[in-house]
Amino acid sequence: MATKALASLVSVLAVLQVASGAITRRVACPDGVNTATNAACCALFAVRDDIQQNLFDGGECGEDVHESLRLTFHDAIGISPSIAARGEFGGGGADGSIAIFEDIETNFHANLGVDEIIDEQRPFIARHNISVADFIQFAGAIGVSNCPGAPRLDVFVGRVDATQPAPDKTVPEPFDTVDSILARFEDAGGFTPEEVIALLVSHTIAAADHVDPSIPGTPFDSTPEIFDSQFFIETQLRGTLFPGTGGNQGEVESPLRGELRLQSDSELARDSRTACEWQSFVNNQAKLQSAFKAAFRKMTVLGHDESQLIDCSELVPTPPPPASTAHFPAGLSNADIEQACASTPFPTLPTDPGPVTSVAPVPPS
Repeated sequence: MATKALASLVSVLAVLQVASGAITRRVACPDGVNTATNAACCALFAVRDDIQQNLFDGGECGEDVHESLRLTFHDAIGISPSIAARGEFGGGGADGSIAIFEDIETNFHANLGVDEIIDEQRPFIARHNISVADFIQFAGAIGVSNCPGAPRLDVFVGRVDATQPAPDKTVPEPFDTVDSILARFEDAGGFTPEEVIALLVSHTIAAADHVDPSIPGTPFDSTPEIFDSQFFIETQLRGTLFPGTGGNQGEVESPLRGELRLQSDSELARDSRTACEWQSFVNNQAKLQSAFKAAFRKMTVLGHDESQLIDCSELVPTPPPPASTAHFPAGLSNADIEQACASTPFPTLPTDPGPVTSVAPVPPS
């Protein structure tokens, strides 16, 4: 009996090993170096290495990462089923149209400045066998992996490039109302208010060049090189100044010299529909990562059937660990918070020591 039981156990283990081997079987790539779970992902190794070295300055979380991430959104959000329902072309979502029809879409007011990163990315697309649509989303995900504290984003390939431009006014503007912003996201892909706030996690590593043209590279929080919750903390602080000229469309007062606050961010942080969700990201790195990862995945396949795409997420490097803890900038405290969430008080956080914080601009790449 014991011998039969042992033989049976060995057989079960052998079956499990075979099954495990089938699940994890990898394909040797033509470069003779890498392997992948799907042969279609092999070509991306060269793309990844090229952009890390030559677009992202050797793997930094700098301006070209910020701009590449911005481009993923400006391309993908160009889709409107409500426009399509009127018998007009509503856009193809994440289809590369913003770069393919650069002469049209970069003239849309909401896309001001994206021509710079489109032109920087163009040579990489030209020398690699990849669609424009796939490259835009791939570059954004790879770039974010350079930022300490970021999630490891999902990457899919197999999109078909656009054959016509997206319609104007599909990209929300910083001076739009909360009502219109939430309606635009719901139309584009059924995004909930919670998912809209999750997508705005991207502003933790963002900066503005054209809201106030006199101060290009002005970040939205004091740690634009780190994927952390400072953006959600500092947007909730009482605004007291303009970092530049002031009076610019889509800008409101910020709490720190050198930091710019978008009107839309300020209003979403204080609207009763989104204020508690906004506050929930404060000092919650795990939620920051998981919510953005999920929302980015949903955004990056707009206009496509995800089941028909190929998952190449394994090529995304593991980001560095978080490099900061939630805090108030020096000179500020809970007393400077404009409480907006009616159900939960703002978390108590330490204040950085030292002189009042002044934020440096993001240097050009």
